[in-house]
Amino acid sequence: MQHDAALVARAADQLEQDGYAVMEGIMPADMLETYRRRINALMADEREHPYAPEDGTTSAEDEAIADYYRRHYTVSEAEIGRILARVRHDRQRDLDTGWPAPYPKIAKSFIHLPTMFDQDRSQRVWQIPNKAPELIGAAEHPQVLAVARRLMGDDCTLHDYQATSIGPGTSGGSWHVDAPLGQIPEPLPEFALTLQTVWLLDEFTEHNGATRIVPGSHRSRRSPPWSSDPLPDEVALTAPAGSVALWLSNTWHRSGPNSTDRPRRALIINYNRSWVRGFTDFTATLDPEAAKRFSPTARYLLGYGARAPERR
Repeated sequence: MQHDAALVARAADQLEQDGYAVMEGIMPADMLETYRRRINALMADEREHPYAPEDGTTSAEDEAIADYYRRHYTVSEAEIGRILARVRHDRQRDLDTGWPAPYPKIAKSFIHLPTMFDQDRSQRVWQIPNKAPELIGAAEHPQVLAVARRLMGDDCTLHDYQATSIGPGTSGGSWHVDAPLGQIPEPLPEFALTLQTVWLLDEFTEHNGATRIVPGSHRSRRSPPWSSDPLPDEVALTAPAGSVALWLSNTWHRSGPNSTDRPRRALIINYNRSWVRGFTDFTATLDPEAAKRFSPTARYLLGYGARAPERR
């Protein structure tokens, strides 16, 4: 399928001007239904069987790590316990190698984010290419990938591919810019390091958790205040299901409040410049036999061929 050059150009131009764009009608009805059904099943399964490995190494730092999540996220004590289980598992895998800085100062790519948040009313599912390889097509969609390559370079790779659900009766997230910008001193770079694309599995409305954006904030070269309070000039990024919303890593944004009685679900597929370390290491967990069935484009985006060679 050939991409529509005019549509790609419009989206790229709006991203550079306003820091965000919306491409409507990207997902045909059958694709939308397939993706929605699969993501709903994954979310239900992970709610019933959340990942909390039983192996791992404890540390005197664990209580400080737990306090970090209590201060920065609206998470349940059960989720904090699961996060600590994941931290301990990784600590053992990494040969008990400590961090040279306090936990809050470590790059977000190296620490766990909650899979259940808003007191377990909201949810995310990591590693979609590994858990649902049949959904890889969104990552290499010709129109969306063309926009990513135009802004992030022809050799860009996948930064992350997850699913999110903003639960009913939730108050929204905090304003932020995307990793790795949170660990970069201001003024931030003049150009974006990643591009976030959000595939709307449900309609985004003013009331159901549609992402809030501050147009033009990508030119400020600053991070927003860590707050969920409304900001001047913010807009709700509303669009019908089947659309793809895009914004730059340095655009101020947050998930909006969901005052409805239903969740708002989406896929998040991020692209990064090839020299930026990805948020997710797909090759570490992806089944090689599944990867062989992907296209060369998909494999490259996932990290095959996009990493340092074995130097001997």
